[in-house]
Amino acid sequence: MFSSSRFDGKMERGNLTAIREFVLLGLSDSSAHPHLLALLFLCMYLVTVLGNALIILAISGDTRLHSPMYFFLSNLAFVDICFISTTVPKMVVNLLTDTLTISREGCLAQLFFFISFVNMDSLLLCVMAYDRYVAICHPLHYATTVSPQLCLRLVAGLWVVTCLHALLHTMLMARLSFCASNVIHHFFCDLNPLLQLSCSDVSLNIMVILTVGSLLALTPLACILTSYGLIFCTILKVTSTQGRQRAFSTCSCHLSVVVLFYGTAITVYFSPTSSHTPQGDALSAVMYTTVTPMLNPFIYSLRSRDVKEALQKTLCM
Repeated sequence: MFSSSRFDGKMERGNLTAIREFVLLGLSDSSAHPHLLALLFLCMYLVTVLGNALIILAISGDTRLHSPMYFFLSNLAFVDICFISTTVPKMVVNLLTDTLTISREGCLAQLFFFISFVNMDSLLLCVMAYDRYVAICHPLHYATTVSPQLCLRLVAGLWVVTCLHALLHTMLMARLSFCASNVIHHFFCDLNPLLQLSCSDVSLNIMVILTVGSLLALTPLACILTSYGLIFCTILKVTSTQGRQRAFSTCSCHLSVVVLFYGTAITVYFSPTSSHTPQGDALSAVMYTTVTPMLNPFIYSLRSRDVKEALQKTLCM
């Protein structure tokens, strides 16, 4: 189906062949209808961008939504747009054309932005869970505990942490040599597929993934589960059956997105290597890179009556 020219991105150096570009085989090698698959992902991409952009416009244009909760929601919407834009457009082009290559520099750039946005998404989910914990469990202290100044400093600090973490992984990856196959059985440049292609010692890269990566992935997850656990305990004390059901419904929807995001991500990065397959990792990556950003506007925002009213005003302008 694809021409042999995609394997030509190599440069001779003595007895080794240094790779100067990679082939993102992605989902194209397992799909009998790549054009239909490209249309599906293009639709998902457009829905994600449009949905998150509307959320940002609605929150910024309605003074009633200028609160910490919606400030975090607007940041999450922005990150989701950037997150899905890092991987899906390139994948759609690859599915529609026979040009599957990406330069080594482009691959490292994609890796940097992907790690930055995936970690920012994770940390924002954690901050939003803490925000809901304070609002529900300690409502009298909410205004002083979650102040606008704290929110700004917190988001700025998260950006610094995620960018430094992404830079660390990118620099460690840039020092490696790639001199064997240049075919990546994935739809974007991710850590594990690139490490599998390297002919250098990758022990330091793996150690950083298992230590720093685990810290940035599992700590937010633990905080989210703890926050929602305390929220559920508080909800159980609510005497109103209707109020309890509404709170349970909202929290369960939030947790479903958290489980989908973290469950698939942890399966890809922290499960035993023997259990990995290219197709399985690619499908898991689709869930947290494409499906979760598409669901976030509906789960976190469109269930809110205030957001719906703000969206109606925005669309009617």
